[in-house]
Amino acid sequence: MKINVKDLEVNYIQYGEGKDIVLLHGWGQNIEMMRPLGDCFSDRFRITILDLPGFGESEEPKEKWRIEEYNEMLESFIKKLDIKKPIVIGHSFGGRLAIRYCADHPIEKLVLFGSPCIRIQEDLPITVKVLKSLKKLPGLNSLGEYMKQYIGSRDYKAASPIMRQTLVEVVNEDLTKYAREIEEPTLLIWGENDTEAPVKEAKELEKIMVDAALILLPGSHYAYLENLGRVVSILDSFF
Repeated sequence: MKINVKDLEVNYIQYGEGKDIVLLHGWGQNIEMMRPLGDCFSDRFRITILDLPGFGESEEPKEKWRIEEYNEMLESFIKKLDIKKPIVIGHSFGGRLAIRYCADHPIEKLVLFGSPCIRIQEDLPITVKVLKSLKKLPGLNSLGEYMKQYIGSRDYKAASPIMRQTLVEVVNEDLTKYAREIEEPTLLIWGENDTEAPVKEAKELEKIMVDAALILLPGSHYAYLENLGRVVSILDSFF
């Protein structure tokens, strides 16, 4: 199904009956990454999963977006579908968006899978240090952009020009202040070997949130799918 939100056609699916669960996928993903989880709860919840703008079958933003524009989109989307006080579940970038949204909107509960929130400065690889230095030199900014295609992240390389600019915006924002404002019960489910969102970030997030608990599972950034049966059992108890 399609709905117009912020002048963009947004693709979504909605099925099941009961209290609302909204699922938000990670960067570069789509509805199908969250559907295995949604299918496990559709017998007693109404499930809504959308392709976030720029992904799947949803239109790409016409200019670069920050997390704030995605938040405004989600707010409008939820209002148009008459979803009230949902359980919100987000993975990775979808979790970052969930943190921003849940900070000032009524929700029932929040579940985050491998969702980086706090910027922890790491030592940069030499290639990135060279790139940053080049971009500061007169006339070489375009060269820096060219080099990003070769030494940037997988997500950056795969993105369109608009989505590359958007990626830079959304990953560089520290969402600590929003995480602190969420009072509803929050469950953090993390893979022990997650290299995209290391466990130390999850532990820091647990400390700053009002009512959060961290559960570590074997696996990677996609531990929620790698341990789907166990995750469903955990969420059954949480809901």
